[in-house]
Amino acid sequence: MAHAPQIKIPATYMRGGTSKGVFFKLDDLPESARVPGPARDALLMRVIGSPDPYGKQIDGMGAATSSTSKTVIVGKSSRAEHDVDYLFGQVSIDQAFVDWSGNCGNLSAAVGPFAITNGLIDPARVPRNGIAVVRIWQANIQKTIIAHVPITDGAVQETGDFELDGVTFPAAELQLEFMNPAEEGDGGSMFPTGNLVDDLEVPGVGTFKATMINSGIPTIFLDAEALGYTGAELQDDINGDAAALARFETIRAHGALRMGLIQKLEEAAARQHTPKVAFVARPRAYTASSGKQIGAGDIDVLVRALSMGKLHHAMMGTASVAIATAAAVPGTLVNLAAGGGQRDQVNFGHPSGTLRVGAEAQQIDGEWTVTKAIMSRSARVLMEGRVHVPPTGF
Repeated sequence: MAHAPQIKIPATYMRGGTSKGVFFKLDDLPESARVPGPARDALLMRVIGSPDPYGKQIDGMGAATSSTSKTVIVGKSSRAEHDVDYLFGQVSIDQAFVDWSGNCGNLSAAVGPFAITNGLIDPARVPRNGIAVVRIWQANIQKTIIAHVPITDGAVQETGDFELDGVTFPAAELQLEFMNPAEEGDGGSMFPTGNLVDDLEVPGVGTFKATMINSGIPTIFLDAEALGYTGAELQDDINGDAAALARFETIRAHGALRMGLIQKLEEAAARQHTPKVAFVARPRAYTASSGKQIGAGDIDVLVRALSMGKLHHAMMGTASVAIATAAAVPGTLVNLAAGGGQRDQVNFGHPSGTLRVGAEAQQIDGEWTVTKAIMSRSARVLMEGRVHVPPTGF
């Protein structure tokens, strides 16, 4: 019986922030996978090793966590004032689907370096030494991201002394600007319910004060104390508790319905990437997962967030945008936990340490809007070459 050989596709395995994923140039994909649809999804799932009933992704490039089951497609942009289009696919670990509903803020940090290295940026716009500005169109959420990429001797600088909690080794600092990150177009609102704080009723679980925001990524913020937590929890405190995870998923589903992201409660199961659910608390001392001591005076607020059904080991980049935005608006749960008042930056504590983020928010005609959110990340190439995939489904 004849067996078809594997196909080989140029790819780059990159870390961006506290995530990593497989990056492709659009034109390098098989023709059937250059457009949205079942063929593209089948290819990316096979690359990552999903769906895997064992939950390990042994037969693929994934590493069986929400931070590593990720794919990125980058191509030259036809949109004015943009260099590249960036599409992010969050691959489910144990189910047969790719979630295209949101962005990955961490991997956003790797898009600029990938684009420069792979010849997608006009060489005239890349200095011999200095900062290259890459204008990225984030296709999932139809937003602009500006990446400031350090360049040394004409190449992307990856090494440096910038330390990012949640990443083991230092690297070069790369600044990202998420422009107009809130969902305010087409009748939408940064606060989809029209309120800074709502009573979110979750049948069988309880009623919780919640700030539901569309900025960076749709996020539901809850009060840690109301959930029975301190806000200083680490991954094992939550992820080892099946009942707690089920409760968070139920809250997330009802929040998604309340935010208008889904029409029926059961639709939440096929929309794992968004919305995120997070809980906040006033500062207190704790020991981060690395053993680093975080003092109450080192941070403005504690935040813990879940991604793909598990507590994140650090913080998602897009959720960091939501945190920055919510902290800048007086009266949200994030803002109140940070001490109240209007602020343009916040230093929050997460399971791996701390992160400082900023946002420019203002109230116009009674509506809050945010012009941009800013954060620093790092990125580097882990491996480049060709990924091998059995030729089935695409």
